Amino acid sequence: MGILDYIFPKRCINCKKQGDYLCPNCFTFLSFDTKNICLVCKKQSLTNFTHKYCRKKYKIDGCFSGIRNNYIAKKLISSFKNKPYLTDLQSFLIDLLYESLIQSESFMKLIKKTNFVLVPVPLSGEMLRKRGYNQAEILSKGLGKKLNIKILNLEKVNIETKNVFIVDDLINTGKTLENLAFVLKKKGVKQVFGLILAGK
Repeated sequence: MGILDYIFPKRCINCKKQGDYLCPNCFTFLSFDTKNICLVCKKQSLTNFTHKYCRKKYKIDGCFSGIRNNYIAKKLISSFKNKPYLTDLQSFLIDLLYESLIQSESFMKLIKKTNFVLVPVPLSGEMLRKRGYNQAEILSKGLGKKLNIKILNLEKVNIETKNVFIVDDLINTGKTLENLAFVLKKKGVKQVFGLILAGK
């Protein structure tokens, strides 16, 4: 425990128990049983990939999520990116996403046979000035180090980049991922997948 932990003790984001950002009891409410859906038709998919009949030239190819977006996940993400901006949560959230992904057989097969780059979902200039950081970029950097995958910003992706994971903290309708996949594929990217901390 560092000196800052004595001055500013960590408290569970849910029950406020002192010790860590998520106490052992509240941790049990996290769910790693994410629901796989096809982001094109919004129907359930048995895999993390877009249905064969939904695949089109400029459509997203699939999506991987770390944890289910339940009330505990919502509190974690809200604490991470809203006031009072607990940026110290980043290590915990990156570890959550990483540990979940390496348990996914389809994800591990994908990155072992294909070279990917991570592209964080960009934040508007106004929001970036207000928050001071892009949470998707923080997740990308941490995950990139653990997986040894390069990170590129959206505007730096070129035709030489063939496979991309779009990184974000959560998914709602999936429209952001779909729109970015369209932009990236127009640039010449071959495969585009979402890589989300908290999904369905």
